Amino acid sequence: MKKVAIIGGGVVGLSSAYYLSGLGYEVTIVSDDDQKAGCSYGNAGMIVPSHFIPLAAPGMVMMGLKWMLKADSPFHIKPRFSKDLVSWGWKFYKAATPANVQKAMHVLKEMNMESRNLYLQLADEESLNFSLQTKGLFMLCKTSHALKEESAVAEQARQFGMKAETLSAAELMNMEDGVEMDVEGGVYFPMDAYMVPGLFMSGMRALLEIMGVTFVSKKVTGIDMRGSRITALQVSDELIRADEFIVAAGAWSSELLKALRVNIPMQGGKGYSVMLDNPPIYPGICALLSEARVSVTPMNGAIRFGGTMELNGTDRTVNNKRVGGIYKSIPSYYPQFKDTDFQKSDVWVGLRPCSPDGLPYVGRFKHYDNLIAATGHSMMGMSLGPITGKLVSQIVSRQKTDIDIAILNPDRYN
Repeated sequence: MKKVAIIGGGVVGLSSAYYLSGLGYEVTIVSDDDQKAGCSYGNAGMIVPSHFIPLAAPGMVMMGLKWMLKADSPFHIKPRFSKDLVSWGWKFYKAATPANVQKAMHVLKEMNMESRNLYLQLADEESLNFSLQTKGLFMLCKTSHALKEESAVAEQARQFGMKAETLSAAELMNMEDGVEMDVEGGVYFPMDAYMVPGLFMSGMRALLEIMGVTFVSKKVTGIDMRGSRITALQVSDELIRADEFIVAAGAWSSELLKALRVNIPMQGGKGYSVMLDNPPIYPGICALLSEARVSVTPMNGAIRFGGTMELNGTDRTVNNKRVGGIYKSIPSYYPQFKDTDFQKSDVWVGLRPCSPDGLPYVGRFKHYDNLIAATGHSMMGMSLGPITGKLVSQIVSRQKTDIDIAILNPDRYN
């Protein structure tokens, strides 16, 4: 039986283990995230076929520069001298073209749609209960300018064969019992869904243990090689040997691979989330607040709010001004909330693995016989977890992948 070692125990690592184990591989997951602090636990829990436009899109550079001047804005780059950051920024600038976006949209839409199907399968066939809700998503807009932009995205979605409706404020509130919205209008994406990420992760881990997957809760300290093959992972005082190795370590993947002289440009995109356990209202449909870039996800009676994108390496300290920006924005869309509602909420912080072109790295590295990337999913890690895991299993077993992933080539910057 062939052995596979996966570095990273987030949603991509667990999903890869599930599909590989289903094909008969002996799988070991190596992760030192015992505190469950990774992005797979504190994220918005959204499954988003509506997110087919990559982060590196025309207009994002100018918007980012404008936001950088505000302490509580949705986007920030911590001023520092970093060759990696400058290089990443230049690659982002070059990627943010209409031609690149057109190429990326098809694969992101396909991956998100298929991942949604796989989540439904996992809930049904494995009886996993992670509170999956297929009620869609609202993109809420305070201004007519934002509504016009989001309506243009809705039109693109319809051209892709996806349902999307532009609605007035009254039509939005008619779909939510007792929920007031102070908005110009919004777009409704009925194919989107949401869940409780922590429930999915704990349920998947329990399932994988039953399937015979081994978990090693330690940090990878080195990688042994022979020629063009990886032979083992150095983990504390032991070696973990395998036939195939998967790098699914999120924002830390890039640093890990530098030892192999492999370049996958990545920046940790810091985001925050808070849970409100006794909210004054309880929306039944998850939402994104368009101008504020804040997510709103109902989770078993509580609501999780999340937002911000800070590019500052792997620093996980909390910037209270940026968290305050999240709190301040919520009542301007949902007036039944007050920013003081969040005073007792604990703040979670996580680092999204952001590639410069907004696309994940999925595939084999050309200079290594048995090394595969599965990382760089930016804000869509939870949404794309299952499909990435299935694609990894097809790559390992040398099958034709369900989706053409040539554009996700992990060597595209080498």
